[in-house]
Amino acid sequence: MKSRIMYIECKGHEISGPARIGRVTFSKSGKSLYYQGRRFHTLSGSGFKANYADSETRVQYWISGCKRRGGDRLYSGTIEIDEDVREEYWTKIRNLPDQKDKKLIRCVGKYY
Repeated sequence: MKSRIMYIECKGHEISGPARIGRVTFSKSGKSLYYQGRRFHTLSGSGFKANYADSETRVQYWISGCKRRGGDRLYSGTIEIDEDVREEYWTKIRNLPDQKDKKLIRCVGKYY
């Protein structure tokens, strides 16, 4: 299965929630994603500021590609970077290899 480093934000019952950067694996159809042993199915445009839901708990998430400039959050907050993708994220996506040991990002967000 194909994998990619992506931004994952739990929406739960709020507009903004805990966020991570981690490796996501895609199903063959692309309608499902897998992250940390959980399966997420697409909401096909029916979610409010969310595009996927945990298939077991139904909790909604925003899952998207990482932005090169780091502005992944819609609202301000902290983003945790999974250890297994940290070096690749900082060197290949952000092009900031000197930051490769940084575990957290403070993101201003589109809406302060």
